[in-house]
Amino acid sequence: MVSAHANNEGSQESASITPGGTYTIQTVSVGCKIYIRRPTPDGEEERLAEILSIRDKPVNSYTSAQRTNARGGVKEEEEDAPDKPEDKWEYFVHWDQFNKRLDEWVTGSRLILSRDLEWPRPKVLPGKKAGPGSLQKAPGKAPRSQSLLKKATSNAAAAASPTSASTPGRSAFPSPSPAPSLKRKLTDDEEEEEEEEIEGDDVDAEGEMDVDGEGDTFELNVNGAQVETPPPVSSFSKEQEIEKLRTSGSMTQSISEIARVKNLNRLQIGKHEVEAWYFSPYPKEYAHLPVLYICEFCLAYFPSPMMLSRHRQRCTLFHPPGNEIYRHQDISVFELDGKRQLSWCRNLSLLSKCFLDHKTLYYDVTPFMYYVMCLRDSTGCHIIGYFSKEKESAENYNVACILTLPQHQRHGFGKLLIEFSYELSKKEGKLGSPEKPLSDLGLLGYRAYWAEVIVELLINTTDELSIDDIAQKTSITHADIMNTCTTLQLFKHYKGQHIICLSEAVLEKHEKVRNKRRRRIYADNLIWKPPVFTRDQLRFY
Repeated sequence: MVSAHANNEGSQESASITPGGTYTIQTVSVGCKIYIRRPTPDGEEERLAEILSIRDKPVNSYTSAQRTNARGGVKEEEEDAPDKPEDKWEYFVHWDQFNKRLDEWVTGSRLILSRDLEWPRPKVLPGKKAGPGSLQKAPGKAPRSQSLLKKATSNAAAAASPTSASTPGRSAFPSPSPAPSLKRKLTDDEEEEEEEEIEGDDVDAEGEMDVDGEGDTFELNVNGAQVETPPPVSSFSKEQEIEKLRTSGSMTQSISEIARVKNLNRLQIGKHEVEAWYFSPYPKEYAHLPVLYICEFCLAYFPSPMMLSRHRQRCTLFHPPGNEIYRHQDISVFELDGKRQLSWCRNLSLLSKCFLDHKTLYYDVTPFMYYVMCLRDSTGCHIIGYFSKEKESAENYNVACILTLPQHQRHGFGKLLIEFSYELSKKEGKLGSPEKPLSDLGLLGYRAYWAEVIVELLINTTDELSIDDIAQKTSITHADIMNTCTTLQLFKHYKGQHIICLSEAVLEKHEKVRNKRRRRIYADNLIWKPPVFTRDQLRFY
């Protein structure tokens, strides 16, 4: 193997480069960066990507091609042989400068072996300097049996302790089968690397993140290394914020969560087929399916459309199994108790984990109430999104986990869910705030909602309002109001005191948003009383 090194005398760390055409596909290992063909609307592009995991091309009994003998009616299986020899391997890649949710499995034939192969940077131990000699050795071939996907899925379904399983929103967890452990266990090497990274910094990897970026925050790149974020600037640019969230990957704070490789390709939910974004602890038997079929009413999952159709003949659900507490036009919201509807809430959390990776995972769903928003038609109530809420929150969080399913995003339903959560807080007579950290999309959604509500209240009120008055009228916490007003630059210093002043730019932007928004929550249609739980009912363990 020919190895060339970048000539950079001013830098102690440089990547080892193998020129194109001098290596084979067997040389490519986990951690390398290589150019890969990526389909685009205009055709195809060659984009740099990092190899996160390697596996043999999966073969699943449910996806084997079958053909029927017309004479005897006998089904014969056809072996789906790969077109090219290199297609017997698949590579899980992270596209350079793209969000983590776009990570995907690609076949070996899409790797461009004629272009340079970049090896991962050598790891420098604390107190040691990286010299030229430390760059001469390129990493060897990583065993395929040690791929991150196999470790994640096998550990997710092997153990049997319910305390080590998981659920997003603080609420994702295993399948309805008896208590399989779904929490990924780190290997000894991974534990040592994680300890070194944590000891080298004064930041808690499981700590909370400031929702508005006003405090000290940190991000994690795909390799789990901490990247220092620049100090916040006084002027807020939405375009810069969106670009930062788009390219910086996930906002997850757990190093072990980043290492998890996406184990599902696509999900079919009713008439919609969507791509999974992140790892979800479904049983490992379903990991290599091209499509996982989900019943849109009971959220049970099946490996084939035939099994789903047989299930639909017996399934009696046409809406979430809870109390309908809100109805307006074609929108309904159902309230579910995680303790009473255990299997349904677990299935919901498994589904939502495919699109969320920023939450710590726990097994038990009983400490949560679930509020599921549905679109109602003649065939039933189809889930749009949901949010979960702790039955007893010490920090007065009114949302633990919130999600709009991808097929219903960009239609205003996310803001509708946020507005509904604050309507519940108004009924309770409490101030509320979402649990941190928020995902990138959740952060943008909450910022937009807070700005719209506060500006609209200031426009429609002729009397002077203090921060406390705004909080009591909107149920938004003082901290969120202060952060929003600071972001919008509403605070002005006038005659020795600070006042809230709406600029022309803010008013113009608010008018555009108000003309665009279609759906609202109407408090008169909400029939709900805050649930009251006894001490025994709040004892979950």
